[in-house]
Amino acid sequence: MMFVFVLRHTVKTDAVAPPCGGERPLWPAPTPNQCQSNMATRWGICSAGKISHDFTVALKTLPPGDHQVVAVAARKLENAQEFAKKHSIPRAYGGYEELAKDPDIDVVYIGVIHPYHLSTCLLFMNAKKNVLCEKPLAMNTKEVKQILASAKKNDVFFMEAVWTRFFPASVEIRRLLAQGEIGEVKMVRSEFGVPLHHVPRAVQKELGGGTMLDLGIYCLQLTCMVYNGEKPESIQATGTCLDTGVDDTDVVTLKFSNNRMAVFISSSDIELPNDAVIVGTKGTIRIPEHMWCPTTLVVNGKETKYPVPEPYLPLNFINSTGMRYEAEEVRQCLLKGLKESAVMSHADSLLLAEVEDEVRRQMGVVYSQDSQ
Repeated sequence: MMFVFVLRHTVKTDAVAPPCGGERPLWPAPTPNQCQSNMATRWGICSAGKISHDFTVALKTLPPGDHQVVAVAARKLENAQEFAKKHSIPRAYGGYEELAKDPDIDVVYIGVIHPYHLSTCLLFMNAKKNVLCEKPLAMNTKEVKQILASAKKNDVFFMEAVWTRFFPASVEIRRLLAQGEIGEVKMVRSEFGVPLHHVPRAVQKELGGGTMLDLGIYCLQLTCMVYNGEKPESIQATGTCLDTGVDDTDVVTLKFSNNRMAVFISSSDIELPNDAVIVGTKGTIRIPEHMWCPTTLVVNGKETKYPVPEPYLPLNFINSTGMRYEAEEVRQCLLKGLKESAVMSHADSLLLAEVEDEVRRQMGVVYSQDSQ
């Protein structure tokens, strides 16, 4: 009989990730429209939906001298006003154009559903606003390229809100890999599955439904992070689709250089363990649960917890106060005059889109945006 002992300890995670990940520096020169270190970063919230609620709650866990929400916009003024009242936001707009014209906004958080990401991103960036846009960034690679080109043309900061990358647990994963703690990585396995057939935006094609863009992106981004943004040599995808024409369960195998592999499963039909494991020649890193918003790591048998702060209002999604880390990343990048984050760069967003497109192609999932 063999006994396995797991050591546990907890790491305090009130502190945010190192400025811009503390990793590879990008354009260091400051630009005129960036915020100053002695002033709060002023946020505008685009959409008054569930994810915008959680993001705003997450912002309130950060020092008010560093982050302030000064305006919210929704398609209907009454929705914006209700949101503003709930979160004590000074201004409410019944249209995104008004928010784009607000001179007191440093950066806009876009929380609309992804079929509308392209139009809203272009609206705000053409108004010279910095932007943090929810994932997935867009419906396909073509749209992603349009968004990134607009960010460059307008000389503004832009980042896809892949919040997972900024959790302290994710920062620790990158540190461990960089130091060779588990040797050469040979395999990344992950899965994310929750029953979502009752949620219209998850199953209706016109709302951007489909498992790859909604859930699979979390598994994919982990793989891409571990393999440092390398493009896979081959992609094999299979699974099932719904009568609505969107993918329901995806099983994806990725092969990288030097025979390094990754496998992930995503499903909007069934509940999966929702864990992940990174296997190297000298050990393993395991995310035992909630791999998309990790608060626990098990490294070679030693468990460490990275709890997120408690919310001041009820949340719609688990661990959503962890969005504070991506928000602070945005602030630190703005203070340094950067136009993108080294942790979630424009190239990273493009790679995600390219792999997502190929998975959809093999699954036979086609959106109207693909033919435009």
